[in-house]
Amino acid sequence: MPSSSSQLNIKVRHWTTINKELVADCRVFTVHKQISQRTTEGVSETHDFYVFKPTDWVNVIAVTPDYQVVLIEQYRHGIEQVTLEIPGGMIDAEDASSLVAGERELLEETGCSGDALIFLGRNHPNPAIQSNICDTYLTLNVKQTHIPSFDSTEEVAIRLVPIKDIPSLIKNGMITHALVIVAFHYLQQYCLENVSQNPEIDKLNPFS
Repeated sequence: MPSSSSQLNIKVRHWTTINKELVADCRVFTVHKQISQRTTEGVSETHDFYVFKPTDWVNVIAVTPDYQVVLIEQYRHGIEQVTLEIPGGMIDAEDASSLVAGERELLEETGCSGDALIFLGRNHPNPAIQSNICDTYLTLNVKQTHIPSFDSTEEVAIRLVPIKDIPSLIKNGMITHALVIVAFHYLQQYCLENVSQNPEIDKLNPFS
């Protein structure tokens, strides 16, 4: 707990951005220097802040009729390791919505499609330095209907995992991607909110 009661009552001040400068265009994101200012009791302070501006993202939890989750393995250059994730990616300019992007990403990466996507939640991946959002969807009765198509640098392996195995995969470090862990939290909340109307939905809850 804070040692001073003044910390409990403090009002967080806003910064006003007075200038933005493009520093780098890195294809999947841009880097900007923001000059921001705030004023307290008539005294102004100005600082430089650096912000990443990626395209908005989308993730999809895809579940087969026998309650297996479609996961993908791919190499991630940030940590220089292969990760276990759910399908997802960038929302392209030509996508009419994150839902459309989710359907497209699922089909491209896995060749799978299923029932109409259900919106589970939206988050800011890292609001300290990033401006984008990530939407998460659920689709059921998924089956593979196409051959996956990848970008030239992509190599993806599909893995089917029983949905009840997800907690152990998170606990043992097989799933470490924060947005994937958040996605399964959203799924848990969706199941808890709807189980009274449909007890069968508990089969979708990884943590029940």
